[in-house]
Amino acid sequence: MNMGEHAGPDQRRRGLGRRALVLGGGAAAVGVGALAARDTLERWWWRLPGMEEPRTPGEVDHVGAEWVPAARANYRRASRPRDYGIDRVVIHMPEATYDITLQVFQDPGHGASTHYVVRSEDGHVAQLARELDVAFHAGHRGFNERSIGIEHEGWAEDPAYLTDAMYESSARLVAGICRRYGIPVDREHIVGHNEVPDVIRVCPGPHWDWDRYLELVRQA
Repeated sequence: MNMGEHAGPDQRRRGLGRRALVLGGGAAAVGVGALAARDTLERWWWRLPGMEEPRTPGEVDHVGAEWVPAARANYRRASRPRDYGIDRVVIHMPEATYDITLQVFQDPGHGASTHYVVRSEDGHVAQLARELDVAFHAGHRGFNERSIGIEHEGWAEDPAYLTDAMYESSARLVAGICRRYGIPVDREHIVGHNEVPDVIRVCPGPHWDWDRYLELVRQA
């Protein structure tokens, strides 16, 4: 039975009031949902078919870097910093030579890569993934999405690889990254791989001179 047909004026008013509240709440929910959907679309439009973030083949973010692309399986296409803000730089030591490090990251079965590799002998820089993309370098999804990874040729226990050329070249690279994304030059925002949460690593190792390195970044 339709109670509305036999209800008194007060009951009908209360019913209309509740209905208006429900409808109004629904409209508000739709409004919030529409805003959320629009925000998502603005952040993720490049994932739609045929709408990938524009990029030039072989283009690098650091002047003088050599483009040596990692295997496509070892990083994720993105649109940083629009979809993920960049506020960290992670310093790595690969426990390998420069050439071997590049080969490993070009292997699609490896499952990891980095944005840059710096050679010990002369500080030469290779770029393996664009900064706008998410490289799988930190072993932590949140850090991968918010950071740029830099490998430095050598072994954590062998200070012989920590040359002046590598320190100075890496510092120029990081200075440019910090300028591009407004990253403070300090130990909270420029970290070692061993400092990434939930990751057990030693790199860049006990011989990495953080005080010297940060001062070189500031000078650069």
